[in-house]
Amino acid sequence: MVRSNSFPFDLIHSDTKTRARRGRLQLPHGVVETPAFMPVGTQGTVKGLTIDQVASTGAHILLGNTYHLSLRPTSELISELGGLHRFMGWDKPILTDSGGFQIFSLGDMNKVTEDGATFKSHLDGSVIHLRPEDSIRIQEQLGSDIAMVLDHVIALPASDEAVRDASDRSVRWAQRCKDAAVRADQAKFAIVQGGLNPEMRVQCAEQLIEIGFDGYAVGGLSVGEPPPEMYAILDKICPVLPTDQPRYLMGVGRPIDLVEGIARGVDMFDCVMPTRNGRNASAFTAEGQLKMRNLCHAKDDAPIEADCPCLACKHSRAYIRHLFQADEMLGPTLLSIHNLTFYQRLMSWARKAIEEDRFEEFLTEQRQKLA
Repeated sequence: MVRSNSFPFDLIHSDTKTRARRGRLQLPHGVVETPAFMPVGTQGTVKGLTIDQVASTGAHILLGNTYHLSLRPTSELISELGGLHRFMGWDKPILTDSGGFQIFSLGDMNKVTEDGATFKSHLDGSVIHLRPEDSIRIQEQLGSDIAMVLDHVIALPASDEAVRDASDRSVRWAQRCKDAAVRADQAKFAIVQGGLNPEMRVQCAEQLIEIGFDGYAVGGLSVGEPPPEMYAILDKICPVLPTDQPRYLMGVGRPIDLVEGIARGVDMFDCVMPTRNGRNASAFTAEGQLKMRNLCHAKDDAPIEADCPCLACKHSRAYIRHLFQADEMLGPTLLSIHNLTFYQRLMSWARKAIEEDRFEEFLTEQRQKLA
């Protein structure tokens, strides 16, 4: 195993009663305090928000997507204009997803072989071939701080044969991604696959660790399986992963799932849920979700959350509801800001609870409020 020291992960404190970890990841464009949540900016923007608004939520790092940005405006153009950070005006870290999830989500539009995935573009139907080497090349052109290796994601449940085939291919693709990489200033994270089979997950992790990467992600979960099955996989896989490198649970976004993931040793998360729900008039709070179109908010002069510092909470629930009833674009914008702010506050509460060795108590409280 060859391990890089270019992107140090400082393990500041480990909770004494759970596997929760408080860490600090140093990247070329700044420091990420963990546990951390990454807002999703798939196409170079967190939908409906300016970069200053995203920064106001407390985000340390954003996520972009290789597949979407390679199609439009193209990674070549972004590179020519100075890279993704400059292109979107974000001077903090960025992680780019490899495009592997699109192999799953566009399943009726692609074919996977050992060489790579052949897509029909969702924009114009043109044929695109994405190999591991292409994914890394595109991400190096984008200039993200963290590049994800290309993996093979399949729908669950699936046969053991199909799961092993995808898992083994993910390992081989990870090696090809590492071999193709030329930028020394970009961390490479591998992705552990293996479906809901604990043994396959462990085997995949061990093979990836042997190759050696800067961090490790758990992929292929939150694709329809019940949450307890996801938690069971995390219970098995997190203890296998290196303690001195970051662990990333991909695409998982319910607040309770973030807290449960942290309890099992996960450091990083991403999901479209806070902004997607915000656009659909659903607010996340410390006491659970609020449906802002409901009539009960029509005359409510209170903010969404009394102690929340976000822009939305400078207004009343009645005003937020009015914006949605009137189809004003400000409603989705304000609620997206609030939800992202809540997610960042949840992460800060978790970090503080870990530092003070009271994460188990915090977990119990959040199960009561958020489940």
